[in-house]
Amino acid sequence: MAEHIAAATPLGGHPKDYHAAKMGMWLFLFTEILLFGGLFLLYASYRHKFPQAFHAGGQTLDVFLGGLNTVVLITSSLSVALSITALRRGELTRCLWLLSFTIACAGAFMVNKTIEWMAKFHHGLIPGSEHMLGLPQGQSIFYGLYFAMTGLHGIHVIIGASVLAWVMLLIRQGKVTAEDYVVLENAGLYWHIVDLVWIYLFPLFYLIS
Repeated sequence: MAEHIAAATPLGGHPKDYHAAKMGMWLFLFTEILLFGGLFLLYASYRHKFPQAFHAGGQTLDVFLGGLNTVVLITSSLSVALSITALRRGELTRCLWLLSFTIACAGAFMVNKTIEWMAKFHHGLIPGSEHMLGLPQGQSIFYGLYFAMTGLHGIHVIIGASVLAWVMLLIRQGKVTAEDYVVLENAGLYWHIVDLVWIYLFPLFYLIS
């Protein structure tokens, strides 16, 4: 019991409601799940309507880059989980290195995604362009969903990496510690959701059969 109280009490001696903080984060993540869940339902309805067009569109995507990004994000999930363990053990330097690695993975993901998008732009597949609008309806919808869903996910990757960088600053300032680590835990939860969304996006767009 004493250990539980100590873990829930920051250095200043004021108790902190970790359950409320975690519940608030889960409620926020639930809204994110609803957002992407709605997009997944939209994807499923159009894929059912245009199966051949979606299959043809998926064949034009770079499976290697998509698979590489999947490995990158799964690895980043492991590193952010290890950073939480390191912080709770008081290993601040190790924690910061692991968070830096996670942010580097986010950067690698965005570089790969930019390369992939630029290749599509080079072939005239630009959202709202005459070329895209001139495609058969099914293919136009496929690429529209591809850009919308992977673009929205990319924004979440940037936000997640920025939050982790902010948490690193708090750790250096002594505001997030082994005794008061809920901010890092919540940031880690957000990052796991970002990774989970991509694990669904990858097969839906790149491995369509």
